[in-house]
Amino acid sequence: MKYDIYAQNIKITKSIREYLEEKISKLDKYFASEDIKARVLLKVIKNDQIIEVTIPTIHFLIRAEETNHNLYNAIDLVIDKIEGQIRKNKTRIKSKMKKEKANYINLEFEEEDNKNEKVVKIKRIEMKPMDVEEAILEMNLLGHNFFMFKNRDNNKMCVLYKRKDNNYGIIEEA
Repeated sequence: MKYDIYAQNIKITKSIREYLEEKISKLDKYFASEDIKARVLLKVIKNDQIIEVTIPTIHFLIRAEETNHNLYNAIDLVIDKIEGQIRKNKTRIKSKMKKEKANYINLEFEEEDNKNEKVVKIKRIEMKPMDVEEAILEMNLLGHNFFMFKNRDNNKMCVLYKRKDNNYGIIEEA
């Protein structure tokens, strides 16, 4: 697996890079293709060390984020979280990979220049029709508690969300 490492408010030392490379290489066993490229963002906000790892594949997108006072602990936690997501969804991922051969989602990140203090990031997504089960899988792989998708069955825009009782709800356009 290849990777791009970005930093915000932190200098990536040789030891940090080596540690990160060693940990990310643990994920190679889950990906058959060497064309997979992980995006790693390290940032420091006050005393918190934050790491975000995004791995877009042909069939799905995996994302995890961790915050810790110790950067090395944050790296360990985020890699463990990604491995957990992959293991938890292994059966669904395998069946999905057999059914589909196209990208589900293509995220484009744009930072807002800012006149409005409340909007800090805009995400533009390519809406590929999918069923509810696929949307649940995508949401879980991203680690989010909501997910917007176009329902394959009725061609309507939907927002899938995780309820407090650990079930799911859907808000659907009228």
